Amino acid sequence: MTNEELWRAVLSDLELQIPRPNFLTWLKSSRLVEKSDDVSLVALPNNFAKEWVELKYHKLILGCIRNLDGSTKKVEYVVEGSLVKKSSRRLPAVSPASGQLALEALRVDPATNLNPRYTLNSFVVGSFNELAYSAVSAVIEKVGVKYNPLFVYGGVGLGKTHLIQGAGNQIKNDYKDAVRVRYVTSEKFTSDVVWAIRNRRIDDMKKTYRDVDVLIIDDIQFIGGKEKTEEEFFHTFNALHETNKQIIISSDRPPKAIPTLEERLRSRFEGGIVVDISYPDYETRLAIINTKLQERASSLDDKIIDLIARKVQRNIREIEGILNKLVFYQSTYKRALDLGMAEKIIAEVVDQSASKTTPSQILKAVAGFFEISPNDLVGRQRNKEFVEPRQITMYLFREMLHMSYPDIASKVGKRDHTTAIYAYKKILENSVRDGDLNHKLLLIKETVNKPG
Repeated sequence: MTNEELWRAVLSDLELQIPRPNFLTWLKSSRLVEKSDDVSLVALPNNFAKEWVELKYHKLILGCIRNLDGSTKKVEYVVEGSLVKKSSRRLPAVSPASGQLALEALRVDPATNLNPRYTLNSFVVGSFNELAYSAVSAVIEKVGVKYNPLFVYGGVGLGKTHLIQGAGNQIKNDYKDAVRVRYVTSEKFTSDVVWAIRNRRIDDMKKTYRDVDVLIIDDIQFIGGKEKTEEEFFHTFNALHETNKQIIISSDRPPKAIPTLEERLRSRFEGGIVVDISYPDYETRLAIINTKLQERASSLDDKIIDLIARKVQRNIREIEGILNKLVFYQSTYKRALDLGMAEKIIAEVVDQSASKTTPSQILKAVAGFFEISPNDLVGRQRNKEFVEPRQITMYLFREMLHMSYPDIASKVGKRDHTTAIYAYKKILENSVRDGDLNHKLLLIKETVNKPG
C-alpha cells in the first residue's frame, strides 16, 4: 500500500465526517508525504492551514489513519513550501493499476483553486442534472453573456462542485490565458474577508476577487447572516456583473429558501438563471459508479455495483467514498471482493444500523434548516416566518413517523388536531406543484436521515 493510496482512503473517510466547505478549504489539498516507523507526515499548503488542521482535525485524522493502518501512532504536519526547500525529491504519481487516482488529480491549481480532477468529460449527465449541465454548457460558449449569474442548487453530494469546477476547468482550457478563472468556497471567502479586515488589507482582497473574468463560489448558503461577508460579496458581485464578468454560484437550496440571505443578494442571484440538480435514478447511479471505476482503472463484480446503486440513492459523494474503500481493500488484499465483504463495507458507510428517527430529530432538522429555535416551532407565536416551518414539521411527523393527528397537534404546541390535518394536507398538495417546497422537504429529510 502506497502513501497516496492510504491518504486517498483517509480523505474519503474525512469527507464523510467533516462539513463539505471545511473539507474543501482545509484538507482537500493535503497529502501524505512520508511514513516512517510509526509516524505519518502530512503536508498542508500554508502555515495557517497547518495550524488550523492541527487544532481542529488532528484527533479525527489520527483516528482515520489508525483505522486503515494500525502501525501509525503519531501524525505530524508540515507546510508544503518548507518541505520543497528541504528536499527536491518528488513522490511518484500513483499508477492507474493501483486502482486510485493519480497524485496529480489531487493537486489544486494555485492560480485558479480548481482541482483538475473535476472535468465535464467525467461528469455523468442524466435527467436529474440535464438542465444544470445545459446551462453550464451555454455559459462556457458565451462567458459573461448568457445566464449571468448561473445559480446551481441541489442536495448534499449530488455533484454541484464537480459541475461548477468542471465548468471552470473547461473555460480555462478553451480560452487559455484570455479568461481568468477563480474558484472559492464561501467559507474561504469569509475567512479572506475576516483576514482583510483584521490586517487592514481590504483593498488587496478586492483586487484578488474582482480582477477575474469568471468567479465561481461554492456553497453560498454559508454566507447568510454574516453581515460583513454579505456586504463584501454584494459589492464584488456588482463590480463583476457590471463589467460582464461571469459569476457561477452553487448552494444546497434555491435563493429564496436561504432564510438569512439579504434580499438584495437574493434578487441578484435570481436575476440570471437558477437551475437544480435532483436525485439520480438507478440507471444513472450505475453509470456514475462505472465511470468512477474507469477513472481508477479498477473493476468490481456486477453484483457489488448493483448493491451500491440500490443502497446509496441520494449521495454521489457517498458512492465515491464507498468505491474508495472497496478499491482500497481489493488493492490491499490483492484479490477480488466477495459480496459478503462488500455488504459489510457498504453498511459501515451508509450506517444502516442508525437509530430510528424521533420527533426531536425532525424538530431539530426543521429548526436548523430555517435557522430558528425548536421552541419557535412548538410555541404559540403566530409570526409569519414560523408558519411554514411549523406546517412542514407536522407534515414530516405524519409522513416519516406515521403519528396520529392528535399526537402531532400535541407535540407542536398542544394545538387542535384539525390544525395538524390542515397542515399535512396543505404541504402534501403544495409539494406536488411547488418545486422549491419539494426541495426543502428533501433537504430536511436528508438531514434527519444523516448518520450521527
